[in-house]
Amino acid sequence: MRIVSFILAIIAAVGTYLWVIERDSTQAFFAERSGSAEAVEAASETAEPEAETVAEVAPDADNLIKVVARRSIAREIDSAVILRGQTQAIRQVAVRAETSSTVLSPPLRKGTFVEEGQLLCRLDPGARASSLAEARARVAEAVARKTEAESRVPESQARVAEAQALLEEARVNQTAATSLSAGGFASQTRLKNSQALFAAAEAALEAARAGVIGAKSGIESAQASIESAIAGVAAAEIELERLEIHAPFAGLLESDTAELGSLLQEGSLCATIIQLDPIKLSAYVPETEVNRVHVGAQASASLAAGGGTVTGVVTFLSRSSDPTTRTFLVEIEVPNPDLAIRDGQTAEILIAADGARAHLLPASALTLNEDGQIGLRTISDSDVVAFTPVKVMRDTVQGVWLTGLPDEINVIVVGQEFVTAGVTVAPTYQEQTQ
Repeated sequence: MRIVSFILAIIAAVGTYLWVIERDSTQAFFAERSGSAEAVEAASETAEPEAETVAEVAPDADNLIKVVARRSIAREIDSAVILRGQTQAIRQVAVRAETSSTVLSPPLRKGTFVEEGQLLCRLDPGARASSLAEARARVAEAVARKTEAESRVPESQARVAEAQALLEEARVNQTAATSLSAGGFASQTRLKNSQALFAAAEAALEAARAGVIGAKSGIESAQASIESAIAGVAAAEIELERLEIHAPFAGLLESDTAELGSLLQEGSLCATIIQLDPIKLSAYVPETEVNRVHVGAQASASLAAGGGTVTGVVTFLSRSSDPTTRTFLVEIEVPNPDLAIRDGQTAEILIAADGARAHLLPASALTLNEDGQIGLRTISDSDVVAFTPVKVMRDTVQGVWLTGLPDEINVIVVGQEFVTAGVTVAPTYQEQTQ
Protein backbone atom coordinates (compact mmCIF):
# COMPACT_ATOMS: atom_id res chain seq x y z
CA MET A 1 0.00 0.00 0.00
CA ARG A 2 2.87 2.42 0.72
CA ILE A 3 4.37 1.88 -2.76
CA VAL A 4 1.00 2.48 -4.48
CA SER A 5 0.50 5.73 -2.55
CA PHE A 6 4.01 6.84 -3.43
CA ILE A 7 3.47 6.16 -7.16
CA LEU A 8 0.13 7.99 -7.21
CA ALA A 9 1.73 11.00 -5.51
CA ILE A 10 4.46 11.12 -8.16
CA ILE A 11 1.89 10.91 -11.00
CA ALA A 12 -0.19 13.72 -9.51
CA ALA A 13 2.88 15.91 -9.06
CA VAL A 14 4.05 15.36 -12.66
CA GLY A 15 0.57 16.07 -14.06
CA THR A 16 0.25 19.29 -12.10
CA TYR A 17 3.70 20.42 -13.25
CA LEU A 18 2.92 19.78 -16.96
CA TRP A 19 -0.49 21.42 -16.86
CA VAL A 20 0.41 24.51 -14.80
CA ILE A 21 4.11 25.25 -15.43
CA GLU A 22 4.54 23.82 -18.94
CA ARG A 23 1.01 24.59 -20.10
CA ASP A 24 2.01 26.02 -23.52
CA SER A 25 4.23 23.09 -24.40
CA THR A 26 1.53 20.68 -23.33
CA GLN A 27 -1.11 22.44 -25.44
CA ALA A 28 1.19 22.45 -28.45
CA PHE A 29 1.83 18.74 -28.01
CA PHE A 30 -1.87 17.93 -27.94
CA ALA A 31 -2.50 20.28 -30.90
CA GLU A 32 0.05 18.46 -33.01
CA ARG A 33 -1.42 15.13 -32.03
CA SER A 34 -4.96 16.18 -32.99
CA GLY A 35 -3.93 18.17 -36.10
CA SER A 36 -6.68 20.67 -35.44
CA ALA A 37 -6.20 24.34 -34.71
CA GLU A 38 -9.65 24.45 -33.18
CA ALA A 39 -8.58 21.94 -30.63
CA VAL A 40 -5.70 24.20 -29.71
CA GLU A 41 -8.06 27.19 -29.26
CA ALA A 42 -10.47 25.08 -27.24
CA ALA A 43 -7.66 23.94 -25.06
CA SER A 44 -6.58 27.57 -24.61
CA GLU A 45 -10.06 28.61 -23.58
CA THR A 46 -10.39 25.85 -21.05
CA ALA A 47 -6.82 26.00 -19.76
CA GLU A 48 -7.25 28.96 -17.50
CA PRO A 49 -10.38 27.71 -15.68
CA GLU A 50 -8.82 24.27 -15.22
CA ALA A 51 -5.56 25.78 -13.98
CA GLU A 52 -7.52 27.81 -11.53
CA THR A 53 -9.27 24.64 -10.43
CA VAL A 54 -5.95 22.88 -9.95
CA ALA A 55 -4.59 25.82 -8.03
CA GLU A 56 -7.66 25.76 -5.87
CA VAL A 57 -7.47 22.01 -5.08
CA ALA A 58 -3.65 21.83 -4.67
CA PRO A 59 -3.71 22.85 -1.06
CA ASP A 60 -6.58 20.43 -0.45
CA ALA A 61 -5.76 17.69 2.02
CA ASP A 62 -6.88 15.10 -0.50
CA ASN A 63 -3.86 15.92 -2.66
CA LEU A 64 -1.30 15.80 0.23
CA ILE A 65 0.66 12.73 1.36
CA LYS A 66 -1.01 11.21 4.40
CA VAL A 67 1.15 10.14 7.34
CA VAL A 68 0.60 8.95 10.87
CA ALA A 69 2.21 11.04 13.58
CA ARG A 70 2.51 11.02 17.36
CA ARG A 71 2.71 13.91 19.81
CA SER A 72 5.55 13.07 22.19
CA ILE A 73 6.53 14.79 25.45
CA ALA A 74 10.01 14.24 26.93
CA ARG A 75 10.34 12.61 30.32
CA GLU A 76 13.14 12.58 32.90
CA ILE A 77 14.79 9.16 33.09
CA ASP A 78 17.87 7.68 34.72
CA SER A 79 20.64 7.55 32.16
CA ALA A 80 22.10 4.20 33.19
CA VAL A 81 25.11 2.62 31.50
CA ILE A 82 24.10 -0.89 30.49
CA LEU A 83 26.80 -3.59 30.45
CA ARG A 84 27.01 -7.34 30.28
CA GLY A 85 29.39 -9.03 32.68
CA GLN A 86 29.75 -11.84 35.18
CA THR A 87 30.09 -12.52 38.88
CA GLN A 88 33.54 -13.17 40.30
CA ALA A 89 34.76 -14.30 43.72
CA ILE A 90 36.29 -11.46 45.71
CA ARG A 91 39.26 -13.73 46.51
CA GLN A 92 40.41 -17.14 45.29
CA VAL A 93 43.62 -18.74 46.51
CA ALA A 94 45.35 -22.04 45.83
CA VAL A 95 46.87 -22.92 49.21
CA ARG A 96 50.16 -24.78 48.66
CA ALA A 97 52.72 -26.55 50.83
CA GLU A 98 55.95 -24.71 51.69
CA THR A 99 57.87 -27.85 52.66
CA SER A 100 57.98 -31.54 51.77
CA SER A 101 56.38 -34.20 53.95
CA THR A 102 53.56 -36.74 54.25
CA VAL A 103 49.97 -35.67 55.06
CA LEU A 104 48.76 -36.83 58.49
CA SER A 105 45.31 -35.13 58.62
CA PRO A 106 42.10 -36.54 57.07
CA PRO A 107 40.87 -34.55 54.04
CA LEU A 108 38.14 -31.91 54.12
CA ARG A 109 35.69 -32.29 51.24
CA LYS A 110 35.01 -29.59 48.65
CA GLY A 111 32.06 -27.34 49.42
CA THR A 112 32.97 -27.22 53.11
CA PHE A 113 32.90 -23.76 54.66
CA VAL A 114 36.10 -23.07 56.59
CA GLU A 115 36.90 -20.24 58.97
CA GLU A 116 40.00 -18.08 58.82
CA GLY A 117 42.93 -19.94 60.41
CA GLN A 118 41.25 -23.35 60.30
CA LEU A 119 43.62 -26.30 59.76
CA LEU A 120 43.54 -27.66 56.22
CA CYS A 121 46.56 -30.03 56.07
CA ARG A 122 48.91 -31.36 58.78
CA LEU A 123 52.25 -32.82 57.68
CA ASP A 124 54.57 -35.34 59.33
CA PRO A 125 57.34 -33.50 61.29
CA GLY A 126 59.96 -36.23 60.73
CA ALA A 127 63.36 -35.19 62.16
CA ARG A 128 62.50 -31.50 62.32
CA ALA A 129 62.06 -31.59 66.13
CA SER A 130 65.60 -32.94 66.49
CA SER A 131 66.89 -30.18 64.20
CA LEU A 132 65.24 -27.61 66.45
CA ALA A 133 66.82 -29.15 69.57
CA GLU A 134 70.24 -29.14 67.89
CA ALA A 135 69.85 -25.49 66.93
CA ARG A 136 68.94 -24.56 70.49
CA ALA A 137 72.00 -26.46 71.78
CA ARG A 138 74.19 -24.44 69.42
CA VAL A 139 72.75 -21.28 70.94
CA ALA A 140 73.71 -22.44 74.44
CA GLU A 141 77.22 -23.37 73.25
CA ALA A 142 77.68 -19.96 71.61
CA VAL A 143 76.56 -18.23 74.80
CA ALA A 144 79.12 -20.21 76.83
CA ARG A 145 81.87 -19.22 74.43
CA LYS A 146 80.94 -15.62 74.76
CA THR A 147 81.11 -15.86 78.57
CA GLU A 148 84.52 -17.41 78.33
CA ALA A 149 85.70 -14.70 75.94
CA GLU A 150 84.37 -12.00 78.25
CA SER A 151 86.33 -13.50 81.20
CA ARG A 152 89.59 -13.23 79.25
CA VAL A 153 89.28 -9.48 78.84
CA PRO A 154 90.08 -8.57 82.52
CA GLU A 155 93.00 -11.02 82.49
CA SER A 156 94.41 -9.40 79.36
CA GLN A 157 93.89 -5.94 80.83
CA ALA A 158 95.80 -7.02 84.02
CA ARG A 159 98.69 -8.20 81.88
CA VAL A 160 98.73 -4.80 80.18
CA ALA A 161 98.98 -3.09 83.58
CA GLU A 162 101.77 -5.47 84.66
CA ALA A 163 103.67 -4.83 81.43
CA GLN A 164 103.33 -1.08 81.90
CA ALA A 165 104.79 -1.35 85.44
CA LEU A 166 107.74 -3.45 84.19
CA LEU A 167 108.29 -0.92 81.42
CA GLU A 168 108.44 1.93 83.91
CA GLU A 169 110.92 -0.02 86.04
CA ALA A 170 113.06 -0.76 82.99
CA ARG A 171 112.95 2.88 81.99
CA VAL A 172 114.21 3.96 85.48
CA ASN A 173 117.02 1.38 85.42
CA GLN A 174 118.05 2.45 81.95
CA THR A 175 118.13 6.12 82.96
CA ALA A 176 120.25 5.32 86.04
CA ALA A 177 122.64 3.14 84.08
CA THR A 178 123.05 5.82 81.45
CA SER A 179 123.87 8.48 84.07
CA LEU A 180 126.34 6.27 85.92
CA SER A 181 128.00 5.20 82.71
CA ALA A 182 128.44 8.83 81.69
CA GLY A 183 130.20 9.57 85.06
CA GLY A 184 132.38 6.50 84.80
CA PHE A 185 130.66 4.78 87.73
CA ALA A 186 129.01 1.96 85.71
CA SER A 187 130.26 -0.36 83.12
CA GLN A 188 129.05 -0.55 79.54
CA THR A 189 127.78 -4.02 80.26
CA ARG A 190 125.35 -2.77 82.84
CA LEU A 191 124.16 -0.05 80.44
CA LYS A 192 123.52 -2.54 77.67
CA ASN A 193 121.73 -4.87 80.07
CA SER A 194 119.34 -2.08 81.20
CA GLN A 195 118.62 -1.15 77.61
CA ALA A 196 117.79 -4.77 76.77
CA LEU A 197 115.44 -5.00 79.74
CA PHE A 198 113.68 -1.79 78.64
CA ALA A 199 113.14 -3.13 75.10
CA ALA A 200 111.81 -6.42 76.52
CA ALA A 201 109.35 -4.49 78.73
CA GLU A 202 108.07 -2.52 75.73
CA ALA A 203 107.55 -5.77 73.80
CA ALA A 204 105.69 -7.30 76.74
CA LEU A 205 103.38 -4.26 76.90
CA GLU A 206 102.51 -4.53 73.19
CA ALA A 207 101.85 -8.24 73.62
CA ALA A 208 99.55 -7.55 76.57
CA ARG A 209 97.64 -4.94 74.58
CA ALA A 210 97.28 -7.41 71.68
CA GLY A 211 95.90 -9.91 74.17
CA VAL A 212 93.17 -7.42 75.14
CA ILE A 213 92.24 -6.89 71.50
CA GLY A 214 92.16 -10.67 70.95
CA ALA A 215 89.89 -11.15 73.95
CA LYS A 216 87.46 -8.52 72.69
CA SER A 217 87.52 -10.11 69.23
CA GLY A 218 86.66 -13.42 70.87
CA ILE A 219 83.59 -11.76 72.41
CA GLU A 220 82.48 -10.46 69.02
CA SER A 221 83.05 -13.87 67.43
CA ALA A 222 81.04 -15.52 70.20
CA GLN A 223 78.23 -12.98 69.68
CA ALA A 224 78.15 -13.77 65.96
CA SER A 225 77.95 -17.47 66.79
CA ILE A 226 75.03 -16.76 69.11
CA GLU A 227 73.16 -14.83 66.40
CA SER A 228 73.81 -17.58 63.87
CA ALA A 229 72.55 -20.20 66.29
CA ILE A 230 69.44 -18.11 67.04
CA ALA A 231 68.78 -17.84 63.29
CA GLY A 232 69.06 -21.62 63.05
CA VAL A 233 66.49 -21.98 65.84
CA ALA A 234 64.12 -19.59 64.04
CA ALA A 235 64.53 -21.52 60.77
CA ALA A 236 63.81 -24.80 62.54
CA GLU A 237 60.73 -23.33 64.24
CA ILE A 238 59.43 -21.94 60.90
CA GLU A 239 59.97 -25.33 59.31
CA LEU A 240 57.85 -26.87 62.06
CA GLU A 241 55.14 -24.21 61.57
CA ARG A 242 54.99 -25.05 57.86
CA LEU A 243 53.85 -28.54 58.79
CA GLU A 244 50.38 -27.09 59.52
CA ILE A 245 48.64 -25.38 56.60
CA HIS A 246 45.77 -23.07 57.63
CA ALA A 247 43.02 -21.25 55.74
CA PRO A 248 44.12 -17.67 54.95
CA PHE A 249 40.52 -16.39 55.09
CA ALA A 250 36.98 -17.65 55.61
CA GLY A 251 35.46 -19.21 52.52
CA LEU A 252 34.40 -22.32 50.65
CA LEU A 253 36.65 -25.16 49.57
CA GLU A 254 36.60 -25.55 45.79
CA SER A 255 38.59 -28.80 46.01
CA ASP A 256 39.24 -31.55 48.52
CA THR A 257 42.23 -31.01 50.75
CA ALA A 258 45.24 -33.29 50.25
CA GLU A 259 44.48 -36.95 50.93
CA LEU A 260 45.76 -38.68 54.10
CA GLY A 261 49.13 -40.33 53.47
CA SER A 262 49.90 -38.46 50.26
CA LEU A 263 53.32 -36.86 49.82
CA LEU A 264 53.33 -33.12 49.37
CA GLN A 265 56.37 -31.56 47.76
CA GLU A 266 57.22 -27.89 48.18
CA GLY A 267 54.61 -26.05 46.05
CA SER A 268 52.12 -28.95 45.96
CA LEU A 269 48.42 -28.05 46.25
CA CYS A 270 46.78 -28.53 49.63
CA ALA A 271 43.39 -26.96 48.77
CA THR A 272 41.66 -24.21 46.76
CA ILE A 273 39.52 -21.76 48.74
CA ILE A 274 37.27 -18.94 47.49
CA GLN A 275 35.54 -16.06 49.27
CA LEU A 276 32.06 -15.17 47.98
CA ASP A 277 30.96 -12.57 50.54
CA PRO A 278 31.10 -9.94 49.24
CA ILE A 279 31.18 -10.89 45.56
CA LYS A 280 32.33 -8.88 42.56
CA LEU A 281 30.55 -8.07 39.31
CA SER A 282 33.08 -7.45 36.54
CA ALA A 283 32.36 -6.01 33.09
CA TYR A 284 34.02 -3.91 30.40
CA VAL A 285 32.89 -0.37 29.57
CA PRO A 286 33.29 0.93 25.98
CA GLU A 287 35.40 4.05 25.61
CA THR A 288 32.31 6.02 24.48
CA GLU A 289 30.65 5.42 27.88
CA VAL A 290 33.61 5.30 30.27
CA ASN A 291 33.36 8.99 31.27
CA ARG A 292 29.81 8.37 32.56
CA VAL A 293 30.98 5.76 35.08
CA HIS A 294 32.47 6.80 38.43
CA VAL A 295 33.80 4.95 41.48
CA GLY A 296 31.12 4.99 44.17
CA ALA A 297 28.19 5.01 41.71
CA GLN A 298 25.20 2.82 42.51
CA ALA A 299 24.68 -0.21 40.30
CA SER A 300 22.22 -3.06 39.93
CA ALA A 301 22.38 -6.32 38.05
CA SER A 302 20.00 -9.02 36.86
CA LEU A 303 21.54 -12.47 37.15
CA ALA A 304 20.92 -15.09 34.50
CA ALA A 305 18.92 -18.28 35.08
CA GLY A 306 16.54 -16.71 37.59
CA GLY A 307 19.27 -15.46 39.87
CA GLY A 308 17.27 -12.35 40.76
CA THR A 309 18.40 -8.74 41.03
CA VAL A 310 21.25 -7.49 43.21
CA THR A 311 22.58 -4.01 44.00
CA GLY A 312 26.05 -2.76 44.81
CA VAL A 313 28.60 0.01 44.41
CA VAL A 314 31.30 0.57 41.80
CA THR A 315 34.64 -0.04 43.56
CA PHE A 316 37.09 0.01 40.65
CA LEU A 317 37.36 1.56 37.17
CA SER A 318 40.45 0.79 35.15
CA ARG A 319 42.58 3.68 33.89
CA SER A 320 44.07 1.50 31.16
CA SER A 321 42.05 -0.01 28.34
CA ASP A 322 42.26 -3.51 26.98
CA PRO A 323 44.62 -3.21 23.97
CA THR A 324 42.41 -5.46 21.83
CA THR A 325 38.88 -4.24 22.56
CA ARG A 326 39.60 -0.68 23.77
CA THR A 327 37.30 -1.25 26.74
CA PHE A 328 37.85 -0.51 30.43
CA LEU A 329 37.38 -2.96 33.30
CA VAL A 330 34.83 -1.97 35.95
CA GLU A 331 34.18 -3.88 39.18
CA ILE A 332 31.12 -3.68 41.44
CA GLU A 333 31.03 -5.05 44.98
CA VAL A 334 27.78 -6.75 46.01
CA PRO A 335 26.87 -8.20 49.46
CA ASN A 336 26.35 -11.97 49.41
CA PRO A 337 25.79 -13.04 53.04
CA ASP A 338 23.86 -16.22 52.18
CA LEU A 339 26.33 -17.17 49.40
CA ALA A 340 23.40 -17.46 46.96
CA ILE A 341 25.38 -15.78 44.16
CA ARG A 342 27.87 -18.12 42.54
CA ASP A 343 31.17 -17.38 40.90
CA GLY A 344 30.91 -17.01 37.09
CA GLN A 345 27.19 -16.19 36.68
CA THR A 346 26.22 -13.97 33.73
CA ALA A 347 24.82 -10.58 34.78
CA GLU A 348 23.06 -7.70 33.01
CA ILE A 349 24.50 -4.65 34.78
CA LEU A 350 23.06 -1.13 35.01
CA ILE A 351 25.34 1.58 36.43
CA ALA A 352 23.61 4.81 37.47
CA ALA A 353 24.64 7.95 35.60
CA ASP A 354 23.35 11.53 35.35
CA GLY A 355 19.65 11.73 34.38
CA ALA A 356 18.39 13.12 31.07
CA ARG A 357 15.14 14.11 29.33
CA ALA A 358 14.23 11.69 26.58
CA HIS A 359 11.36 10.56 24.34
CA LEU A 360 10.08 6.99 24.20
CA LEU A 361 9.28 6.19 20.57
CA PRO A 362 9.05 3.05 18.42
CA ALA A 363 12.31 2.02 16.78
CA SER A 364 10.50 1.90 13.42
CA ALA A 365 10.16 5.71 13.52
CA LEU A 366 13.92 6.13 13.08
CA THR A 367 15.22 6.95 9.63
CA LEU A 368 18.33 8.25 7.88
CA ASN A 369 18.91 11.48 6.01
CA GLU A 370 20.95 11.85 2.82
CA ASP A 371 24.17 12.04 4.87
CA GLY A 372 23.43 8.77 6.63
CA GLN A 373 22.65 10.47 9.96
CA ILE A 374 20.07 8.78 12.16
CA GLY A 375 17.07 10.83 13.22
CA LEU A 376 13.31 11.42 13.03
CA ARG A 377 11.03 13.15 10.57
CA THR A 378 8.99 15.67 12.53
CA ILE A 379 6.03 17.90 11.68
CA SER A 380 5.79 21.60 12.46
CA ASP A 381 2.57 23.40 13.42
CA SER A 382 2.03 24.17 9.73
CA ASP A 383 2.37 20.45 8.84
CA VAL A 384 5.75 20.90 7.16
CA VAL A 385 8.19 18.00 7.46
CA ALA A 386 11.65 18.48 9.00
CA PHE A 387 14.51 16.07 9.79
CA THR A 388 15.82 16.11 13.40
CA PRO A 389 18.99 14.17 14.39
CA VAL A 390 18.72 12.10 17.57
CA LYS A 391 20.91 10.05 19.91
CA VAL A 392 19.76 6.63 21.09
CA MET A 393 20.05 6.42 24.86
CA ARG A 394 18.48 3.03 25.58
CA ASP A 395 16.69 0.26 23.70
CA THR A 396 13.78 -1.40 25.54
CA VAL A 397 10.88 -3.71 24.72
CA GLN A 398 8.49 -0.73 24.72
CA GLY A 399 10.68 1.25 22.30
CA VAL A 400 13.82 3.35 22.20
CA TRP A 401 14.65 6.31 24.45
CA LEU A 402 15.94 9.20 22.32
CA THR A 403 17.66 12.44 23.32
CA GLY A 404 18.61 15.58 21.41
CA LEU A 405 14.97 16.58 20.81
CA PRO A 406 12.75 19.41 22.10
CA ASP A 407 10.54 18.66 25.09
CA GLU A 408 7.43 18.55 22.85
CA ILE A 409 7.54 17.27 19.31
CA ASN A 410 5.31 15.78 16.60
CA VAL A 411 6.96 12.69 15.14
CA ILE A 412 5.96 10.80 11.99
CA VAL A 413 5.73 7.12 12.94
CA VAL A 414 4.16 5.82 9.70
CA GLY A 415 5.07 7.13 6.24
CA GLN A 416 8.32 8.88 7.18
CA GLU A 417 10.16 7.10 4.37
CA PHE A 418 7.88 8.69 1.68
CA VAL A 419 8.47 12.35 2.59
CA THR A 420 11.45 14.66 2.78
CA ALA A 421 12.21 17.89 4.63
CA GLY A 422 10.14 20.84 3.44
CA VAL A 423 7.17 18.79 2.19
CA THR A 424 3.66 19.59 3.50
CA VAL A 425 1.74 16.52 4.65
CA ALA A 426 -1.69 15.60 5.95
CA PRO A 427 -0.99 14.01 9.36
CA THR A 428 -3.22 11.76 11.41
CA TYR A 429 -2.25 11.72 15.08
CA GLN A 430 -2.34 8.64 17.30
CA GLU A 431 -2.38 8.41 21.06
CA GLN A 432 0.90 8.18 23.00
CA THR A 433 -0.14 4.83 24.47
CA GLN A 434 -0.50 3.14 21.08
